[in-house]
Amino acid sequence: MNKQRSISTILLVFILFSYLSLPSCGTKKTKYIAQSLDYFDTATTITGYEKDKAAFDRTSGKILDLLCEYHRLFDIYHRYDGMENLYTVNGLKNGVHRVVKVDSRIIDMLLYAKEMHRVTEGKLNIAMGSVLSIWHDYRTAASEHPSDAKLPPKELLDEAAEHTDIDSLVIDRENSTVWISDPQTTLDVGAVAKGYAVEMVARELEAKGISGYVINVGGNVRTVGVKPDGNGWLVGIENPKLESDEPYVEYLQLAGESVVTSGLYQRYYTVDGKNYHHIIDPQTLLPAEGYLSVSVVCNNSADGDCLSTALFCMSFDQGLALVDSLDGVDALWIMSDGSKRYSSGFEKYTTAP
Repeated sequence: MNKQRSISTILLVFILFSYLSLPSCGTKKTKYIAQSLDYFDTATTITGYEKDKAAFDRTSGKILDLLCEYHRLFDIYHRYDGMENLYTVNGLKNGVHRVVKVDSRIIDMLLYAKEMHRVTEGKLNIAMGSVLSIWHDYRTAASEHPSDAKLPPKELLDEAAEHTDIDSLVIDRENSTVWISDPQTTLDVGAVAKGYAVEMVARELEAKGISGYVINVGGNVRTVGVKPDGNGWLVGIENPKLESDEPYVEYLQLAGESVVTSGLYQRYYTVDGKNYHHIIDPQTLLPAEGYLSVSVVCNNSADGDCLSTALFCMSFDQGLALVDSLDGVDALWIMSDGSKRYSSGFEKYTTAP
């Protein structure tokens, strides 16, 4: 199916660091790294500076525990004992969705996703599950039998699109319940969940006064503070042209910000020599065209996750207007011909490698 890089480079954005120990207020701190493949169907890398490995293990262990909780709450593919999650919200009983009492973190994330649906004028739509599940099934079948790879029939997609109204998602914050009024509507939070989870974990670290960390979940990168020497983090945005000798298209200096990239080279399958990636335009119901990747820098990893997907489904002018309307948000578009377009404030983050 699609080309694969090693775990260290498959992430859209990879953190670049020196391995030197750095002094901080008279206390030498060392860089440590922890990795996991257990959450959100992707690789997680935690990088942090601590006085010793035991301190790092405590913090990184807490980060992974929190990511595990969010992963299970937001999982649309699996049920977990003793937990109501999005899998159970999507489930049917006697042909209809039931009202499900859920953890407040699900309520908060769904309300946030509804707001991002408004901000992006529907380009970010978590009620697209009926359509996205069709593409998921055809992509999975192609991975198992590449020679038989097919595109979903248009009439099948059109029928599913009749059941993607975000207003079908009924949220009662006071009672912490969720209900989907249309039995054929399902939720897919793939464009929200990772970034939202990363942001919530980062905020918990900040609330505890923890700094000098970077959380990277499948290319959703959130920096927490700066390095012990007071400098920001050097972050590379991966080149969407995988055959290129240049692994990164830009280097950024970040200090508390997040960067998230959506690209057509992440997950795709091939039909008759053409690649069909996983970012589906809600209007055309087909993989969005026009860009190789879109990267968003902002203070909130959840915003970056949502916006990078939404911008991928907009024209450049429409996307630029949206970015310019939002405080603290900048973006880089890699066009289909490989050229780069920037929002007005993006270059303040760029630096030499």
